[in-house]
Amino acid sequence: MSDGFDDPTDFAVVGTDTGVGKTIVTAGLVGWLREAGVDARAVKPSQTGHPPDDDADFVVRACGDDEAATCLRRLEPALAPAVAAERADVDLSYESILSGCRDAMADAEVGVVEGIGGLRVPLADGREVVDLVADLDVPALVVARSGLGTLNHTALTVEALRARDVPVSGVVLNEYDGASTAERTNPDVLHEMLDVSVEQLPSLTIDSPTVAVDGISEHVARSVVPTKSRL
Repeated sequence: MSDGFDDPTDFAVVGTDTGVGKTIVTAGLVGWLREAGVDARAVKPSQTGHPPDDDADFVVRACGDDEAATCLRRLEPALAPAVAAERADVDLSYESILSGCRDAMADAEVGVVEGIGGLRVPLADGREVVDLVADLDVPALVVARSGLGTLNHTALTVEALRARDVPVSGVVLNEYDGASTAERTNPDVLHEMLDVSVEQLPSLTIDSPTVAVDGISEHVARSVVPTKSRL
């Protein structure tokens, strides 16, 4: 299908928490796929804290293409979508989020859904991020912190996904510098615990969003991108 990517499929990028680097990884992977000739598009189900936060815009700027990302709903309060919608007195339904994601993914060769915070973040109508990933029936890539504490958070996240029959294509430990014993040992321990590939993405100086694409292509294996043959 493309240079170096064997039949990639839709997938989700989820995190163990907020601020772990989901947007950087999403931007990097979408940009990498698009450079390889795949019509990939990031899909943000809901953006809270807007402005200034705008993850879809970061992906667009990283890829240099307005078609590289879309955001279904933007909300001002920097809270979970369900809470932000209630505080802003805005109608937000889970079905609208689910159908919007499906439509946006159908318009691209590969849709990459970026999660919001961790898996248990409330979206709408009592549904959470983990419900959305399961209902979309896509595999997931987990983004986690590199240092002390990530074994527990990452293992619980992978366990929650597998409990919903969501395949996990891999784990990316973000801002990996190897400065502590925990950082240096975590990749091997997680691989043994979870039986998935564990990649290390070093700290990137984001003076430009395009750094995300270069960083991913240089430091992360292509195998983290799910393919139809491996599902």
